[in-house]
Amino acid sequence: MEFNVKSGHPEKQRTACVVIGVYEPRRLSEVGKRLDDISEGYLSSILRRGDLEGKIGQTLLLHNVPGTLADRVLLVGCGRERELADTQYRKVIKHAIRTLHETGSMEAVCYLTELNVRGRDSAWKIRQAIETAHSSLYVFDQLKTQKENTRRPLRKIVFTVTSRRELGVAEKASHQAQKIAEAVKFAKDLGNLPGNICTPSYLADEAKKLCALHKQLSCKVLLETSLKKQGFNALLAIAKGSKQAPRLIVLEYKAGKKNALPIVLVGKGVTFDAGGISLKPSKDMDQMKYDMMGAAAVLGTISAAAELQLPLNIVGIIPTVENLPGGSACKPGDIVTSLSGQTIEILNTDAEGRVILSDALTYAERFKPDVVIDVATLTGACVIALGQHAHALLSNHRPLTHDLLNAGRTSGDRAWEMPLWDEYQEQIDSNFADVANIGGREAGTITAACFLSRFTKKYHWAHLDIAGTAWLSGKKNKGATGRPIPLLTQYLIDRCNEEPFILPKIE
Repeated sequence: MEFNVKSGHPEKQRTACVVIGVYEPRRLSEVGKRLDDISEGYLSSILRRGDLEGKIGQTLLLHNVPGTLADRVLLVGCGRERELADTQYRKVIKHAIRTLHETGSMEAVCYLTELNVRGRDSAWKIRQAIETAHSSLYVFDQLKTQKENTRRPLRKIVFTVTSRRELGVAEKASHQAQKIAEAVKFAKDLGNLPGNICTPSYLADEAKKLCALHKQLSCKVLLETSLKKQGFNALLAIAKGSKQAPRLIVLEYKAGKKNALPIVLVGKGVTFDAGGISLKPSKDMDQMKYDMMGAAAVLGTISAAAELQLPLNIVGIIPTVENLPGGSACKPGDIVTSLSGQTIEILNTDAEGRVILSDALTYAERFKPDVVIDVATLTGACVIALGQHAHALLSNHRPLTHDLLNAGRTSGDRAWEMPLWDEYQEQIDSNFADVANIGGREAGTITAACFLSRFTKKYHWAHLDIAGTAWLSGKKNKGATGRPIPLLTQYLIDRCNEEPFILPKIE
C-alpha cells in the first residue's frame, strides 16, 4: 500500500476516485461545496433526493461527475460536524477505505483529512488516517491455502492538506504513521501465529532478524543454562511444564547520547498459556496464543524507533515461556526464590505472567534505566474493569504516568490510570514467603501491579495491563490489535521532543 500527501483542488485530480465528506443532515463539506459548484449543483441535487443522509457509516459512489477529471467521486457520511471528534474521525476514514477497497478503486485522492476535527491539526489527521487505513486493510492469511483475493484492491491513496504550507509537517506525520503502522502489522502477525509456530525460540529468532535490519540495534538471548546459572528461578519455574525451553531476549537500541540513561521496555512473552496446573477452562483457550502480545509490542515499538531513527537509548527485555500442565510443572503452593532474592509463593499457576516479569524487572536494574515500562496481558480483571478500549496504567512515578497518558491521548491508543496504593499491598502478603502471586478476586489488576512493584523499587516504573486491548474476540474481528505500539512510540517521540532535535530527512 502506497501513501502520499499533497494539496490541490478536487476537480483537477486525475485519479480513480476522489473522496469527499458529507455532514448530517445532507450537508457537503467545504471541499464538497467546491466540487458541487464546479459540477453545477450535481452533488447537492443527489443529496436533496435523499440518496445519502450523511450519517457515519454511509457511503455513496458516483461515476462521471460533471466538471471533474476523476473516474468516481465517493461521498462519505461524517455525522454532525460539531460532533466530529477523534473516534468519529477514525470511523469515517475506516468506512471510506473499506469502500474504496471493495469497489475497485485501485487509487484515490482523499479529502477527508481536511475535515475540521475538534482540537486536532493537519499532522494529527494525516497520521491517524494512515494508521487507520493500514488497520482497515490488514489481513492475516499466511496459513491459508485458499486466499481471499480482491479483484481490484486499493493500492495507492493520497491524503490532502488545505495548503502547500502544510506539506512539510504532513509529510513528517505520514512518515511516522507508516513506520508505526508497519510495526503494528509486525506485532499483529506475531500474535496471530498459532502457539505451535510462535514459540519462545521463534520469538528469539524474530528478535535476531529485527536486529539484522538495523546497525544501531543488537540482540542477546539468554538460554536455559544461563538462566539457571544467573538465578532466574521465577522465570524457570513457569517454564517447567513445557518441553519448549524458556528464553530471555534482550535488545539494545543505541542512538542517543553515549551517557544518556536508557528507556527500558519489558514485554510479557507467554507464547501459550494453558494456565499450568491451575488449568484454564477449555472455552476460548485458543486465544491464549495472544498472551505474548506484550512481547510483540516491545519488538514492534523498538522496530518503529529504529525505523524512525529516534535519537534515544532503548532496551527491550522479553521473558518468554510456555505455561503448560506437564508432569514437572510447578504446583500451587510451590515457593521459588526470584532473581531479586525475594521468595514467591505461587498460589495459582495461571498468574504466571507476573512471576516471569519479576525476574525481568529485576534484570532491568543493571541497565541503570531512566524509566522502565512493562507491557503485559496480565489480568482478566482488567478486561472486566476497562473492556477493550483502554489499557490499565499503574505507576510509581507521577511524571511518567502523565507522559504516558498524554501519549495515549495524542496517538488515540489510550490508557486509564488505576491506583497503586499501599493499602492494596497486604492482599499479596504470604504466610510462607515474601510475597504471594495472587491477592484474591478483589482489585485483581491492582494487586497484580502491586506484586510487580515489589521488584521495581530502584527505578521509575510504569505498568500497562493490555489484557483487554491486545486482541479482539469474536468470529468476524478476531485477531491481534498491535496495541500499545502507537502509545509507546508516541511516548518515545515525545521524549525526543524534550530536547531540540531534527528527525532524519525523509527521502
